Amino acid sequence: MPTEIALLESRALRADHLGRVDVLDKVKALQLLPDGLHVTTDGVAQYFGIHREAVHSLVRRHRDELASSGMFTLTGDELREHEAVILTTSSRGGAKGYPQGLVRLRLFPRRAVLNIAMLLRDSEVARRVRSYLLDTEEQHRAPASDPRFDGLDRRVTQLESAMTEAGHALQELGPVLARMSDRLEVVSDRLESLDRRLDATNRVVGAMSVRLSDLSEDTAEIKRRLPHPADQAPQQCLQRRRRRRR
Repeated sequence: MPTEIALLESRALRADHLGRVDVLDKVKALQLLPDGLHVTTDGVAQYFGIHREAVHSLVRRHRDELASSGMFTLTGDELREHEAVILTTSSRGGAKGYPQGLVRLRLFPRRAVLNIAMLLRDSEVARRVRSYLLDTEEQHRAPASDPRFDGLDRRVTQLESAMTEAGHALQELGPVLARMSDRLEVVSDRLESLDRRLDATNRVVGAMSVRLSDLSEDTAEIKRRLPHPADQAPQQCLQRRRRRRR
């Protein structure tokens, strides 16, 4: 059985335990963002009872490992899009306190938070998480009273672990589906608005076509009513002769 020190020192051992995100809520309630998936840097610091600068320091030392556990940073359009989803969810009754107006935002899923718990040395909450992980592993490895049931016990343990992971996966999938539904609804509204605008444009173009046709007919009618220059020439010559005789 690995010790707590081995867990702190070995990235491979930490990777073996990343699926046990259920221990986080068993040790202390984890305050997720309204999307139900992520925690901010301040949320991580609050969970472990440390200063946010300690989180930044840990990220600088183990950036690659935490990134492989799901940590990521939002900027630009991605940040604005995520912020819009968060605010929409919050308006429907989700948790408050989303940090708005930021240039960048670092987010941690449960796996990354658990990864941090296996890296922090000076946090009582992190020590409790590690202890819970190791104690649970020891219980799972305890031999059965009857060796005939060893295989069955392993299968039950594997099934329980798989069900736990599936439950958390489904729990995290729910908010994702809700976000997709919201985005599809927005796209549908935009398409309906575009259809309305295209219909109005078509009506305007049709009216302009009718008006241009009317103008063309009016112009032709005016041209028909005007005297032809060839008809005016003899009359002008007669008028000039009459003036000379006078």
